[in-house]
Amino acid sequence: MTTDAPASTRLRTEAAGTDLGAALQLFSDAYEGTRFTARRTERPFGYRFRMVGDDTMSFRTTHFDAQVSGAASSGDDHVVMWTTDGGGTVDVGRDEVRFAPGTPVVFPSGRPFVFDLADVRQHLVHVDRRFLEGIAAEVHGGQPGPLVFDHTARPRAEDLRTWNAQVHRAAQVVLGPAEPSPLVLAETARATALAVLHAFPHEQLTPEVPVPQGATTRVRAAIEYMHARAHTPITTTDVAEHVGLSVRGLQQAFQRQVGTAPNAVLRGIRMDRVHDELLRGATGQLTVASVAVRWGFAHLGRFSAAYAQRFGEYPRDTLAS
Repeated sequence: MTTDAPASTRLRTEAAGTDLGAALQLFSDAYEGTRFTARRTERPFGYRFRMVGDDTMSFRTTHFDAQVSGAASSGDDHVVMWTTDGGGTVDVGRDEVRFAPGTPVVFPSGRPFVFDLADVRQHLVHVDRRFLEGIAAEVHGGQPGPLVFDHTARPRAEDLRTWNAQVHRAAQVVLGPAEPSPLVLAETARATALAVLHAFPHEQLTPEVPVPQGATTRVRAAIEYMHARAHTPITTTDVAEHVGLSVRGLQQAFQRQVGTAPNAVLRGIRMDRVHDELLRGATGQLTVASVAVRWGFAHLGRFSAAYAQRFGEYPRDTLAS
């Protein structure tokens, strides 16, 4: 009797060779590159590319025995890179940063950048942008928004030690011989995301808060407060106190200006956060119940029905997709 081996939780891609044209095409595709050009150096040319991980976080290693330049982008990821050999310049002609072995560099956020490097042995950690924004929202409070890293800033020595230690732990899980469970991979990705946020200076941009048409003054301030504090156990009493109204006064203002009760607006904001988190997650990494309870929905039957009415599908379907 035989049984099928369980499917791997890790994605793997690997390529190597001595064809310069194939190498340029490979790296151009991997980093949304344009205008990639290369010339040989004193080293015999060879290249290697390896990726291991999942859609949330991956480790990549590359070597490229030539001088290469062009424009690239980190796409939907935030990327931390360091070399063990070779070096070059990132963000040429703009906020230039030279890199050499031992010093990690964050790729410029949310835009293409020009690079020039030579004879590198390179290591990279990719973290999904939306996942990292969600972790940052938990750390900083408020609503998930774009993260902009200052790629010109060097981490402090103590932060760099913490980062290196986490990379070592994460690599043992992601690159190790044992097949990690989805839960272990998710915990490792979370710990690495926290290390990225701790080590590398960044700014969390505040997304534009959607305010219903007709909301003015205190109602607008109340809705903005709800968005900023939805992750905490605030109630409409807290919201009313924040904007200087009684609970009854807040209810009347909401009914008059936006046509609904303030507790319904707060519940809808939290429901949207659950929806976003389920979209970012995956079956095996989290459960509908854990996300719902974290956002204040204790009665799962009523929550599931309300969720389906709002989004046209049940929360388990969102997570499965």
